[in-house]
Amino acid sequence: MTQKIPTRLYLAEDELPKVWYNLRAVMKNKPDPILHPGTLQPVTAADLAPVFCKGCIDQELDDSTLLIPIPEGLQEFYRAYRPAPLIRAYFLEKTLGTPAEIYYKFEGNNTSGSHKLNSAAAQAYYAKEEGLTSLTTETGAGQWGSAMAMACAFYGIDLTVFMVKVSSEQKPYRKALIETYGANLIPSPSDTTESGRKILADNPNTGGSLGCAISEAIERAVKTDKCRYVLGSVLNHVLLHQSIIGQEAKAALDKYGIKPDIIIGCAGGGSNLGGLIAPFMGEKIKGASNTRFIAAEPVSCPSFTRGRYAYDFGDTAQTTPLIRMFTLGNGFIPSANHAGGLRYHGMNSVLSKLYKDGCLEARSYEQTTVFDAAIQFAKIEGILPAPESSHAIRAVIDEALECKRTGEKKTILFGLTGTGYFDMTAYMSYNAKTMSDSIPTDEDLTRGFATIPAIPQNR
Repeated sequence: MTQKIPTRLYLAEDELPKVWYNLRAVMKNKPDPILHPGTLQPVTAADLAPVFCKGCIDQELDDSTLLIPIPEGLQEFYRAYRPAPLIRAYFLEKTLGTPAEIYYKFEGNNTSGSHKLNSAAAQAYYAKEEGLTSLTTETGAGQWGSAMAMACAFYGIDLTVFMVKVSSEQKPYRKALIETYGANLIPSPSDTTESGRKILADNPNTGGSLGCAISEAIERAVKTDKCRYVLGSVLNHVLLHQSIIGQEAKAALDKYGIKPDIIIGCAGGGSNLGGLIAPFMGEKIKGASNTRFIAAEPVSCPSFTRGRYAYDFGDTAQTTPLIRMFTLGNGFIPSANHAGGLRYHGMNSVLSKLYKDGCLEARSYEQTTVFDAAIQFAKIEGILPAPESSHAIRAVIDEALECKRTGEKKTILFGLTGTGYFDMTAYMSYNAKTMSDSIPTDEDLTRGFATIPAIPQNR
């Protein structure tokens, strides 16, 4: 008799991963190094020291250590909300009439409502160990800002959050949550920094972008004593911290001998997607699996599907090191009507290299069709998904319906990165049929591409 897979595949607390999985260590073709914008040489730890915590710098530059220990003090924090459940979407399968088996790793079971706490806790932990007293950061839709506020409150560190202005207006309760945990929130661009004032002078009515907010957060950090900047996506140490997602998912699936045929994640800067696929992609690189990997991104900010593979700045003010990535240009600002996060102009260098080499697929979706999928999922599975996660759900439904068409039985795993309970303004817009889709024109993209630095490496 075939064993029925339970709806929830939990790990025991003692099965919580004790290490992070560094995907770069198994990549045959490594991502290109981060460059110093002045010398165009690979950055050193000394170059990054004024901006980032030492522990994070060591991890950012390490592309050879496969398994990196999670400090015991941080493991204690993780035990408060991890392991996170892996759930079989039986109702979704039945409704779609698909032979596919669908599983999702749910990361919304903490107050921040998303996976972001996995890296926020790690970065706050390293800041505390280093003796820092304050941190700065940016946030788009607010998940990262919420997570960082929680982590800093736990470790007793002051925090300033620069939140993309249009998101702070659309999500007042995210702002309230961040401030409830004691952080100072500033809508970005603002007049509190030189970079913010310059952006406002050039475009007084801008709704902002993550690139703008990063510029302000870095400027504040380097001008403040015993302060560093922390980032919620894009950089390699963030993907490393998020690998706890993929490791837990793989351990739970391995218990039942389940091998995913397709793994899907939403993609903005890459933290959730990179963390989810890390150990599975490692197996594929070693030739141990034929799993397909799909990144689902918004058409309003299509870094993978319409971006260029080039060295670019990570922020609008062009103060960061140069990262080889798929980018729309550091000056690209997504449409203000875009709901949710995934508003970043570029993509993590590891994921960009995997996409460049054909190891990773990418699709872009209009937000109305994304919310179609979100509502369908909420009604069937009982969880209101975040707009970001709903991009992955859209791709999952498409793949499941393709299995229905062909009769193929495939196993699909996706990342449900968080809940949408702070995104009700977007859901209200969808329900009122006032939500619209914004697709950048070629001219819009050309303006963004014009901000990519003209350096020899980009020729």
